[in-house]
Amino acid sequence: MGLDENDSAIASFTMLAHGIVHWFELAIPILLVVWLEAFDASVALVGVIVALGYAPFGLGALPAGVLVDRYGPRKLVLVCLTGMSVAFATLAIAPSIYAIAISLLCWGVLASIYHPAGLALISTGVERRGTVFARHGIAGNVGIALGPFATATLLLAFDWRLVIVILAIPGILATLYGLRLEFDPTAALDSTNPEERASTEGRNESGGVSEFLTNSRTLFASSFLLVFAIVTFVGLYYRGVLTYLPELLHGLPAMDGIEPPGGLEELSLGDYVYVGLLVAGMAGQYVGGKLTDRIAVSRGLVVVFLGLAILAPAFVPVSSMGLLAVVAYCLVLGFSLFAIEPFYQEAVAVYTPPETRGLSYGYTYLGMFGLGALSISLGGFLLDHVSVAALFATLALFALVGAAISVRLVIRPRPSGGDSSTHSSSGADD
Repeated sequence: MGLDENDSAIASFTMLAHGIVHWFELAIPILLVVWLEAFDASVALVGVIVALGYAPFGLGALPAGVLVDRYGPRKLVLVCLTGMSVAFATLAIAPSIYAIAISLLCWGVLASIYHPAGLALISTGVERRGTVFARHGIAGNVGIALGPFATATLLLAFDWRLVIVILAIPGILATLYGLRLEFDPTAALDSTNPEERASTEGRNESGGVSEFLTNSRTLFASSFLLVFAIVTFVGLYYRGVLTYLPELLHGLPAMDGIEPPGGLEELSLGDYVYVGLLVAGMAGQYVGGKLTDRIAVSRGLVVVFLGLAILAPAFVPVSSMGLLAVVAYCLVLGFSLFAIEPFYQEAVAVYTPPETRGLSYGYTYLGMFGLGALSISLGGFLLDHVSVAALFATLALFALVGAAISVRLVIRPRPSGGDSSTHSSSGADD
């Protein structure tokens, strides 16, 4: 069964916006190499400057979530698209590396708006959330893949300032497309409880620090505390494995002796395997999203976490096998790692009230991208001072803790204040 007109409009809007966010995000590391030469700057300085752009991407999710609940998700997605595109385009006129820093900082602040806004819009406006969450995740992965590819390809033919302008154009076009779309951002709330719609539409009258604190206390006194912990452990596993896996793949004996095709000598075979992992992740997101429409999200989280716990320590023995074994391992890992995404996104919708959905997703991505990033420094320490096996044993431990918390969610009934839309997954959790 296909999506209805409203679901389809929201899906296309959020998928396009999600892809654009990651299109910009993954173009920046490619441009970093150009800026080193263009401004005769040190690697350390440019690294700090790029970090200024990425830091608000996770840290800004929480205040962005507050704004979503106050002004509505559609407006905030449009602000995000417009602001990101303009901020990114200003890189083309930057006269110094410090001007680059200002533009990237502005980009990061504006990009941080997307996940709380886009996911809140799906959670309150879409009837078939699981399907749309799946498509939404796939669109993000497409942006992750196309951003660096398009940037590197364009830099072969054009000056970097012109490339930046070209890269900003899709964001502007996405904004214009979003302005023309018509949809009901609270359609999923109508059929069961009209009061939910009224409370969600009345968000503009609320706000302030006291309400933020009150809503936060209410959220963390509910099952959302478990959901937040689950997402944090997803983030710890996700950041830990994706940060170091490309480097680890490059050093495997299975990757030796096979040269990339002509014209792509700068890429190693490990890079291709890593891209394969991301492609498998798209399939995982699709299957995971479909399953959230059919099974309880809490049970789905337990199953995927247990799968990830098994996969992590398997890297060490698999890495000493042949190329086919390594490729198969990475495909299964990519599928499982991204299959969990629709489950935790749906869990937020199931276990939180619609009027605080922006705040809920703000906390969610603070845990995912903010607290989850702690595994990067921990992973670096383990690789430098202990062993590869220790890193993957730690990742397995993260997954087991996530599974244990998810079991607690299985046996804890969903409160009546959560989303009462008629999704089979929500009903299964009751």
